[in-house]
Amino acid sequence: MRKSIFSYCLIILCMSCSDVVLVDDISGENIRVLAPTDGALLNENIVTFTWEQVEDAEWYAIQIAKPNFAEALQIVTDSTIIGLNFTKVLELGEYQWRVRGENSEYHTGYSTQSFAIE
Repeated sequence: MRKSIFSYCLIILCMSCSDVVLVDDISGENIRVLAPTDGALLNENIVTFTWEQVEDAEWYAIQIAKPNFAEALQIVTDSTIIGLNFTKVLELGEYQWRVRGENSEYHTGYSTQSFAIE
């Protein structure tokens, strides 16, 4: 009886192993922002936020605050997207934005930039 219980448990364990998917830890990775960079002064209100890909990130979280996250009067955007850019129409003023890569288990730290629309 003891042998059959052990065999049964071993069979279940082996069957479950095929369902295990390992997810790469991206928590030590950094996002390289392409635009708008820190201190940018823009003269158009249609802004395309762009960054480089993080290997093994499945999607990206992007947030935009006015004027910044520490003293936010408004969180303009808090979205999760697939891709390496995001376009938003914004009013004149000062903003701060941040982006991080994510997968089903891990996320990078945020890369944060400040910019203004004149």
